[in-house]
Amino acid sequence: MERNKTIIKTSILGIIVNITLVAFKAMVGIISNSIAIVLDAVNNLTDVLSSVITIIGTKLSNKAPDRQHPYGHGRIEYLTAIIIATIILVAGLVAGKESIFKIIYPEQSKYSLISLIIIAIAVVTKFILGNHVKNVGKKVNSENLIASGQDAFMDAILSFTTLVTAIINYVWNLNLEGYLGLIISIFIIKSGIEIFKRTTDLMLGERADRELCIKLRNKIESFEGIQGAYDLNLHNYGPSKIVASIHIQVRSDMTAEEIHILTREIEYIIFEEFGISLTIGIYAANDEGEFKDMKNTIKSIIDEYKSILQFHGFYVDKSKSNVYFDLIVDFEEKNKENIKDEIIQKIKEKFPKYNFNIILDSDISD
Repeated sequence: MERNKTIIKTSILGIIVNITLVAFKAMVGIISNSIAIVLDAVNNLTDVLSSVITIIGTKLSNKAPDRQHPYGHGRIEYLTAIIIATIILVAGLVAGKESIFKIIYPEQSKYSLISLIIIAIAVVTKFILGNHVKNVGKKVNSENLIASGQDAFMDAILSFTTLVTAIINYVWNLNLEGYLGLIISIFIIKSGIEIFKRTTDLMLGERADRELCIKLRNKIESFEGIQGAYDLNLHNYGPSKIVASIHIQVRSDMTAEEIHILTREIEYIIFEEFGISLTIGIYAANDEGEFKDMKNTIKSIIDEYKSILQFHGFYVDKSKSNVYFDLIVDFEEKNKENIKDEIIQKIKEKFPKYNFNIILDSDISD
């Protein structure tokens, strides 16, 4: 798979660059007795480990679906991102501890012009690497690469700070090592927390991307015979595996064959254009003619409730005197069932001969 090859290739590049930076920074840090540069080297070492974990996660996530995991193993990438975040957090805590020790028991650092040049080269290298890895991550939709790229970019900023401190020490013989190390550790911890939060949001199931939802709805509603598309659900089983469901509204007089042909065409086109496996439910609409005034009256009652975001799926089963429709209610509304009961009571006063069956939907997607 081309996506996995790109992720592995980019991760290997990161490993090579970071191992080189670790070697040079560790050498400069030890020779100059600089805790900031040594911690910078340790931070780069965690980047190496992160890239290795990214490769392993990508390999494992590419395993074919099996009976126990019918949707594949794509979410393994999220687990590896959690591991990367944990490594970054641990590195930040260790760096903080060592920096505090350096503040309490300061030791003079000794920089040479060569060491300053090496640090400057490392800064530029990290900026270029971070930008490249993050861009590739966005292109192939890899949370691991985006996280690694962001981490590398932060490393570059921190390395630049280290360079400034080293220059101050070299020119004015002023030692700020421990304080800089503490600042670096805070940034490392912050980066780890952000990656952890982003990945756990994906694992828990965050709100679907608004732009993608709008594109999907517009595409589906562009098919002839579709009167509306509702209740879009997107389920993420990894960066490249999305399963979705949606309800479409069609005329109540369409035949089963016509609906079959229409839904199969929609499912095929959506998979071809978006790579999404789509399941379609049907709303039959008979809200014109005899029941048009009923629908308008019900809508005017529903419009009194600001927490109701949408009214759809209206259908009247005249033979059984049943009326069906769905309401999308704002997440902030705490009394959904009470509102539902109130609406039914108000509608029953207008249409006492009918039974009203309302399904309360959540505001899952835009």
